[in-house]
Amino acid sequence: MKNHNLFQALRDAFPKDLNSSAVLTDTGLDYSWLDLERASAMMANLLDSLDLPPQSRVAVQVEKSVEAMMLYLATLRAGHIFLPLNTAYQHSEIEYFIENAEPAVVVCSSKNFSWVSQIAFNKGAKNVYTLDDDRTGSLLERAVHFSDRHTPKVCSPSDLAAILYTSGTTGRSKGAMLSHENLLSNALTLKKYWGWVPGDVLIHALPIFHVHGLFVAIHGALLNGSKMLWHAKFDPKRVLQDFSRASVFMGVPTLYVRLLAESGLNAQAVKRMRLFVAGSAPLLIETFTEWQKRTGHTILERYGMSETLMLTSNPYQADDRYPGQVERRGSTVGFPLPGVSLRICDDQHQPLPVNEIGSIEVKGPNVFSGYWRMPEKTAQEFSKDGFFVTGDVGKVDERGYVSIVGRSKDLIISGGYNVYPAEIEGYVNEFAGVAESALVGVSHPDFGEVGVVVVVPKAGAHLEPEGIISKLKGQLANFKIPKKCFVLDDLPRNTMGKVQKNVLREQYKDLFTQS
Repeated sequence: MKNHNLFQALRDAFPKDLNSSAVLTDTGLDYSWLDLERASAMMANLLDSLDLPPQSRVAVQVEKSVEAMMLYLATLRAGHIFLPLNTAYQHSEIEYFIENAEPAVVVCSSKNFSWVSQIAFNKGAKNVYTLDDDRTGSLLERAVHFSDRHTPKVCSPSDLAAILYTSGTTGRSKGAMLSHENLLSNALTLKKYWGWVPGDVLIHALPIFHVHGLFVAIHGALLNGSKMLWHAKFDPKRVLQDFSRASVFMGVPTLYVRLLAESGLNAQAVKRMRLFVAGSAPLLIETFTEWQKRTGHTILERYGMSETLMLTSNPYQADDRYPGQVERRGSTVGFPLPGVSLRICDDQHQPLPVNEIGSIEVKGPNVFSGYWRMPEKTAQEFSKDGFFVTGDVGKVDERGYVSIVGRSKDLIISGGYNVYPAEIEGYVNEFAGVAESALVGVSHPDFGEVGVVVVVPKAGAHLEPEGIISKLKGQLANFKIPKKCFVLDDLPRNTMGKVQKNVLREQYKDLFTQS
């Protein structure tokens, strides 16, 4: 029986020389491929020893480390479901995720153990471990006592490998269920489409709790047997130095903006580099053009989401489906990836002509099976013929290039992170003296977009903008916090009484870009 466990495919791609370097960290630690094999085996054996039900959830909120990546690999090889959580999430957010996913195992940073463990135990989790970015924590203390040999659990293609939580317009987070097949099919497609070759070296400077850093980057390197230069946190000066010994870099637009601020960025500094990939947020054409001018390289922009992994990409080289089209075009996200069906539709799911703007709908082996324990919501998000309705609005031109022109659900992408207005508005509306609120996204030179919240006070109430933002800081992750707050007597509305967020966006559009 063929084992469709994603770990097995990644492990099969390890180089023959397991003693060669697999990950070199920014602190000078050098992990071999044998280290990845042995440590993930010990962690998998620890999970096996807990006698967990098949497909148990393993919720992880820890700082970025190679050991955290090993825990992901161990979860896969033990046949369980990895649940990565943003390190910025606060008490109320973690409480919801643990209550909804019912993880059998929770792993957190030592500094958060007191409150995370209390939530976990109260919600029925029986196993809570710590893992820190300095190679300490109870998870490692326990795992070291187990064998460094482990046979990967046999999985079917449809078995779940991960659940990624993504909020919705109602403010209630949804767990996108991703299978071993979803993840492996997308990784194999990207390996070929982006021209991974023996000897490639990846600079890994992204977080590892979302698609870009955890799946696209790590899977790409492991599936190619490529060394990673590991940056726990993004430092433009250190990344600039690493360009001289790497060939592939993946980043969100914010990282490119910060690299462009470095005087040492020029063609000589990146002469060894083969590929620069950008995603997770819109790349401004100014950034695209300036990078081209400074380095001689053209950034490859792509498009994906938690529910679908990667969907489209500008070409790395010639694509047989689009003869003669090898240009990486700014302000587009390229062509649908091989195996992905993409269409632009009206609100009745009827395909629209070339260059017509409409809803982006997709189908393919990379598209998730649905939302965790939300069958009704899942049914709403798929058309009758099986296309996933992304919620994004775009068009396809006569040459086949896809452009994203908006987001139908008012999603804000700030520094590569998703911010859903309804969630933040829900918190603001609970504050004393607040009658209602509206959050809109506006352009920002560093983060791409940031939130601006407009608040209407109740009769007789006095609200301080700084006070509203200060209260939010104690309840939500920092990337969700609005950069500005304004107090108005009323929100603009149309004749049907709906808040006109487009009016607010227009009003504040130059707030951070005027200079």
